[in-house]
This record gives sequence, structure tokens and C-alpha cells, in this order.
Amino acid sequence: MQIPPASTPVACDMSRARDTPGERLAEYRRLFGRALTARERTAAGIRFRFRAEPGVEAWVRDLAAREKDCCPFFGFEITVEGDEVRWEAAVPDTAAAKAVLEDFYALS
Repeated sequence: MQIPPASTPVACDMSRARDTPGERLAEYRRLFGRALTARERTAAGIRFRFRAEPGVEAWVRDLAAREKDCCPFFGFEITVEGDEVRWEAAVPDTAAAKAVLEDFYALS
């Protein structure tokens, strides 16, 4: 996973997004309610684990791409392991980026 350099601004800009912040949060709730099985901390950051049901991998990849577009300080990696989709996230080692990562981990 490519983690952006510490010089990357810690800012989220949804001005070009096709959804609003409220719609994005609602989408996370739908995805997590449908398929999230676990969340965990890793050496590099965090990991969300989802059931690999039809459409979930594409949904996770699309959501991760849109999140990366508005929050470029995130590094994301999506993998499929057996019956599971894994979304790993990491940020530069700065206090501001780590605080946003904690908020991301707490999404529900």
C-alpha cells in the first residue's frame, strides 16, 4: 500500500464529489450494515473486513476510490481473501492524519 508523504495536506474536499457528506456517511452505514464482519488495527493502520457477497467488492472499491479522491492523505488497499473483502487504510505518521484515521475506524 502506498502511504502518501507526511507533506500531503490533511484535508477532505468533497467539492467535486457526486454525493454529499451526509450521503457518504449513509452509504458507509448501508455497507457496514450489510457486509461488515470485523474491524481491526494493523501495524500500518486499520482494516475493515466484509463478507464477499455479490457486489460487495465493487462497492468497496468504488467507495474507496471516492474517499481517496476527496481525502488524498489516505492510502487504501482492497484485497479479496477467500470469502472476505478486506479494505486496509493507512495515513502518514502525523497527529492530524492519525486523528482522521481514528474517526474513519469508528465509522458505523
